[in-house]
Amino acid sequence: MTDSYVKSPMEWARAACDSIMSTYTPMELPPAGRWHYHQGVFLCGMEMLWEAEKDDRYDAYIQAYVDGLIDESGNLYFARDELDAVQAGLLLFRLEAKTGRSKYRIAADKLRNLLNTLNLTSEGGYWHKDKYAYNMWLDGLYMAGVFSLKYANAYGDLSLRDTVLHQEGLMRKYMKDDATGLLYHAWDESRKMPWANAETGCSPEFWGRSLGWYGLAVAQFLDELPAGEPGREVLVDSLREFVQALIRYQDAESGLWYQVVDKGDQPDNWLETSCTSLFVYTIAKAIKHGVVGGECAAAAVKGYEGLIRTLKFDEQERIILPLICIGTSAGDYENYVTRPTSENDLHGVGAFVMACVEVESLVKMTV
Repeated sequence: MTDSYVKSPMEWARAACDSIMSTYTPMELPPAGRWHYHQGVFLCGMEMLWEAEKDDRYDAYIQAYVDGLIDESGNLYFARDELDAVQAGLLLFRLEAKTGRSKYRIAADKLRNLLNTLNLTSEGGYWHKDKYAYNMWLDGLYMAGVFSLKYANAYGDLSLRDTVLHQEGLMRKYMKDDATGLLYHAWDESRKMPWANAETGCSPEFWGRSLGWYGLAVAQFLDELPAGEPGREVLVDSLREFVQALIRYQDAESGLWYQVVDKGDQPDNWLETSCTSLFVYTIAKAIKHGVVGGECAAAAVKGYEGLIRTLKFDEQERIILPLICIGTSAGDYENYVTRPTSENDLHGVGAFVMACVEVESLVKMTV
């Protein structure tokens, strides 16, 4: 481990992917044997690494996961009442283009058609899950939004662009806090959830990873929307304000961000790695898109360096990423700060790989 802290960002991305690959076969990725966004987030990070380096081990691992769950007729089992089920569909587009096999398009069509069956708020916002009636969560913008834009571009279903922009606009309308520039984790139009503010319907806190999903989504929307697309400039402005808000809440000492982003002064709050990874990615990507200037690069690099300092290693020198909040519903402050942490949760490792790949690109761009 003598050179552990002198690896390049891309080398750290490889080490993280290799650590998970040596621990799990594709079908063992937890939760094992399921079409699920945990695996999807990790494998999307791996796909970014593959795109940068074209190491066919990663391509084969991604395809083995997808092929283990989708048969030759395009059949797959997925939850049909939640946005989370859509995210792993991001893996289908490249596989279809590479292989020409129709099963990937058929599966993508099924996930796209799921969107037609979702319950909606009075203004057409997707419910996050059926069991959370009239709720919009920041998480959902990434879970279905990037897939929708990729599907629109791949298969000509351009109405999805308007839908995605509408979903993001509703979140800003109801969930953005003008004082901080941050967005609340969730919004309940019905005001019936125990956490819902009676006046605004918002949950009471700014949860790190939900904000990370929002930033990841908007940054990737800019990849998928043409330059002249109506609504694109609104996203550019939104991402700029969001990045500037995030930087204000970065912990000066560690470079990380807190579980409850704006309450780093509370003694029971804690620094969290999955949101930090997503924020680093978002800031670096915003710089690449020209949304913010190079003056924001220091925050991305500081966050990345903070992540590297958190890493641990097992007896086989495999990476262990700690301080990852487990899956979390919306709630009050105590709900977030009492959540257990995990190590190498795929939420966190996937986001870490994304951050490393994007920081590598940022470093090359600013040299």
